Amino acid sequence: MSRVLVVLGVLVALVPGVPPAAALVAGIAIGLGPGNPWPKHTPKLVKQGLALCVVGLGFGVDLGVVARVGAEGIVVTALAIVLTLGVGIGLGRLLGVDRVLTVLIAVGTAICGGSAIAAAAPALDAKDEQVGVAIGTVFLLNAAALLVFPPVGHALGMDGPTFGRWAALAIHDTSSVVGAASAYGGGALAIATTTKLARALWIAPLTLALSWREGRGRKFVLPWFIPAFLAAAALVSLVPALIGPGHQVSTVAKQALGAVLFLTGLGVSRQGLATVGPRPLVLGVALWAFASAVGLLVIRAG
Repeated sequence: MSRVLVVLGVLVALVPGVPPAAALVAGIAIGLGPGNPWPKHTPKLVKQGLALCVVGLGFGVDLGVVARVGAEGIVVTALAIVLTLGVGIGLGRLLGVDRVLTVLIAVGTAICGGSAIAAAAPALDAKDEQVGVAIGTVFLLNAAALLVFPPVGHALGMDGPTFGRWAALAIHDTSSVVGAASAYGGGALAIATTTKLARALWIAPLTLALSWREGRGRKFVLPWFIPAFLAAAALVSLVPALIGPGHQVSTVAKQALGAVLFLTGLGVSRQGLATVGPRPLVLGVALWAFASAVGLLVIRAG
């Protein structure tokens, strides 16, 4: 029965007009109910699907916008990352959370969720259990962000670009940033995607710094979809004849994101909730609230 529900859920999520948040909620409901029938395969599909969707969105973004947003947000992004890391490590000590687990959650919150955690884990010599708990904590907050952020943005009277910047600074994973911005509308998506990917570039220097501090010459891993997104935006911007087809590809990518978010929701399970435990979750929630507040303050101040 659960297999039929999953197949139907993916197909419905691909129907134009189905909100990404609805697809995510449906996936969570199945994950907590009958359960994910393919728990070993869906994480890989989510990772690959997200990367392809992000690249597809790049075909609908102007390269000039990418350059401008990246240049304007570099100081704000750096400030938010440094503050989030510092506060996260301090909160982890207060709560008695393991040092490595604290750093992983802080890195995931400060930069880009699961991708940053996976990149930082080798430099910290993190155990599989620590990585799993950190990703699980961030994953739960990602699901909540997709549902919470759009209503909060509307309540605060944010226009599309402002919400896009805030979502990119405060939400962990790219999938939820894109999903929340897509649901918000008003030009939020292009700004959110560009700002988020600029934020993700900080994986490289942070991982190198951790490797140096921990005394390990580990390699960092930069997600391939970041340069691919930039290449897609450059191609459409430099070849005007591709603007029309590029927007069509971007539209398909937006809708396909709903199916990716549905599969993401399947990863929420009762066993996973029990594994995370209270202290890492409290740390993750508190740090996420701080990052959201800092992001909002720096945007309002700018």
